[in-house]
Amino acid sequence: MAGKFSFVSVMGALLVLTIFHDPIIVDAGQGVPEVALFTFGDSYYDAGNKAFLSKNKNPPQTLWPYGKSRDDPNGKFSEGYIVPDFIAEFMSIPNGIPPALNLVLIFHVELALPSPTLLFLGLRRNLSMISTWSDDYIEKSLFMIYIGTEDYLNFTKTNPTATASAQQAFVTSVTNKLKTDIGLLYSLGASKFAVPMLAPLGCLPIVRQEYKTGNDCYEPLNDLAKQHNEKIGPILNEYAKKPNGGFQFTVLDFYNAVIRRTTRSYNYRFYVANSSCCGVGTHNAYGCGMANVHSKLCEYQRSYFFFDGRHNT
Repeated sequence: MAGKFSFVSVMGALLVLTIFHDPIIVDAGQGVPEVALFTFGDSYYDAGNKAFLSKNKNPPQTLWPYGKSRDDPNGKFSEGYIVPDFIAEFMSIPNGIPPALNLVLIFHVELALPSPTLLFLGLRRNLSMISTWSDDYIEKSLFMIYIGTEDYLNFTKTNPTATASAQQAFVTSVTNKLKTDIGLLYSLGASKFAVPMLAPLGCLPIVRQEYKTGNDCYEPLNDLAKQHNEKIGPILNEYAKKPNGGFQFTVLDFYNAVIRRTTRSYNYRFYVANSSCCGVGTHNAYGCGMANVHSKLCEYQRSYFFFDGRHNT
C-alpha cells in the first residue's frame, strides 16, 4: 500500500518501507487534549490518509462496504474501527482517529521525505497548531507504530526462493529502519511508544488464497513475521536502558492474539477465521470495494475475524 507517500530506507531504492506515517492531531472539543495519539503504520493503522494520496478519486476503502457498521466509509480498511481508534477512546479522545492529511498543510504532501520523523518535524513546524506542540506535550503523548506487513508480503512474492540468510538479511534491514526511526522520534522528544508485533502474515486470507494453502497458513511468511517480532523487544529495551532517558514502551503480542482467534475462533465468537467477509475467490479475499469486482459481502460481519483479505473486522 505504498503509493507516493512511502519513505525510502537507508538502503535507498532497494527497500521502501510501506509506512503511511499518519501523525495524528486530535481535537477534543474546545482546544487540544492533554495528550495526543500519533500513529505510524501501514494500512492496519491508516486513518484514511491513503485516500488523499490515491490517483483514484474513489479508492475502495472510501466506498461501501468499508465502514459499514458505522455507516461511514471514511478511508479506513475496516468495516468499522481500526485499532488506534479504540486506543484513542481509552485515552478519552473522541470521534476516532482522523486522517492527518485532511488538515490544511503548508508543505507539499507528495514530497519524497527520507524519514517519517522528517514528516513529523515538518508537521510540527508548519501546522497552525504549532503552539500546542510543546516539548512537554510531545513527551506525554503516545506514539503507536505498526509496520512490515507489505514489506514482507512483497518480499516473499518477488523472492519466492529466497534463502534463509536472504530472509534474515531482509528482516534485519526492515527492523534496523524501524530502530532508526524510533530513535529519531525519541530525539525529537517522543518518549512513550506502543509497538505491536506483526500478525501471522501467512494466515491472512489473501495469502491463503494466493498460495493455495486451503485451511493452512503459509508458514514462510509466518516465519518472517516471527523473525521480525523477535527483534522488537531488544530494540525497545536498548532505548529504555539509556540513563535518564525516560523512554517507556509496551509491546502487544498481536501475533499470538491473532493465532488464538484463528485457531480457536469460536472461543472469541468468530465463526469464520480463515476467509474474508468481503471479496471474491477461494477465501473471499480479493477485490473488496473495487468497482470492477463483483465482491461478495457476508451477512453478519462480526462473525468473521477478517473483513477483507488483509484486515480484521
